Amino acid sequence: MTMTTAKTKLASVFIDGEAGTTGLEIRERLAGVGQIGVKSIDPAKRKDRAARAEMLRSVDLVVLCLPDDAARETVALADELGANAPKIVDASTAHRVADGWVYGFAEMTADHAGKIRAAKRVANPGCYPTGGIALIRPLVDAGIIPADHPVTVNAVSGYSGGGRSMIEAYEAGTAPAFELYGLGLEHKHVPELQTYSGLTRRPIFVPSVGNFRQGMLVSVPLHLDTLPGKPCLRDIESALAERYRGSEMVRVAAEPSASLSRLEAEALNGTDKLELYVFGKAALNQAVLVARLDNLGKGAAGAAVQNIKLMLGLD
Repeated sequence: MTMTTAKTKLASVFIDGEAGTTGLEIRERLAGVGQIGVKSIDPAKRKDRAARAEMLRSVDLVVLCLPDDAARETVALADELGANAPKIVDASTAHRVADGWVYGFAEMTADHAGKIRAAKRVANPGCYPTGGIALIRPLVDAGIIPADHPVTVNAVSGYSGGGRSMIEAYEAGTAPAFELYGLGLEHKHVPELQTYSGLTRRPIFVPSVGNFRQGMLVSVPLHLDTLPGKPCLRDIESALAERYRGSEMVRVAAEPSASLSRLEAEALNGTDKLELYVFGKAALNQAVLVARLDNLGKGAAGAAVQNIKLMLGLD
C-alpha cells in the first residue's frame, strides 16, 4: 500500500535587526520551531527601501528588533503594502502604548492570549514591565491595590539588557560592579508599566544593573496596612495564584518566606519562565513581592517567540 503525505508549508518570519542581542536570541529560539522558516535580507540591501518592502511582502510575520525610530519607519513601510503587509511583533518601545497595537504579555489577563492570537500587530513587552505587571495587575484587578495607590518598583538586570555600549563596557571590565540608573524617573518602560498594571498614579521605578550578563529581579514593596481591607500575605499570594493557575510559563511560589531569605537573579537564565514570590512578615504588616525572570527570555526573546506562535496559530 502506498501512502502519500502532504508537505506542510512553513510559516515565514523575517527578523528585522537580527544581528542585535534580541534578534540573535529570537533566531536561536525559532531554529527549534519546526513550523517556522526564518528569512534574511541581503546585508547589502538592508537599507534599500524596495528590497525591504519586497521582504515584508514575502513573509507572514516580521519581528522588529530595531531602535524606536527605525521600527516606526518599518511599520510605515508595511502600511504602504496594505493587504500584503505581514503581521508584526515589535520588540522596540515604539508601540507599547500605541493605539491599534496589542500588548504582548499573554498571561496578563485570562483572555489576553486570545487577543494576541487575533492581532495583526503586537508590541513585545519590556523586560522590567513584564515582572512589574505580573505582580501588580492581578492585585489591582482583585481590588487589593487601588489604582491610585503610590507604588514603587525596584529592579536589577544583567547588563545584556542595556544595549551595545553597556554590554561592551561590562565585557571590557570598565563598568562598575553595580549601579542605579534612570534616576531622572523618566525611564522609557514607565508608560507601559503604569498602563498595563492598571495604575492611574505614575509609579516610581528604580532600575539597576549588575555585573552579570543576564537574569532579572523585579520587586514591589508594600505596607499592607495602607491597603483597603488590610490584606494578609495569603490574600496576595492567592490572588496571584488564581491569575496564573494553569500557566505553563508563570509560576507563583507557595509560601517561600519560610525557606528563603535570599533570591538570586540568574536561576532562570536560558528559560522562558517567570517566577513570582510573596515575602513578608505579618507582624510588621509589610510585604515584598518579587518577580524573577531571564531578561533575554520571558523578558524579551522568549516572549517574542510566544507571541509569534500565537499570531501564526502554532502550538
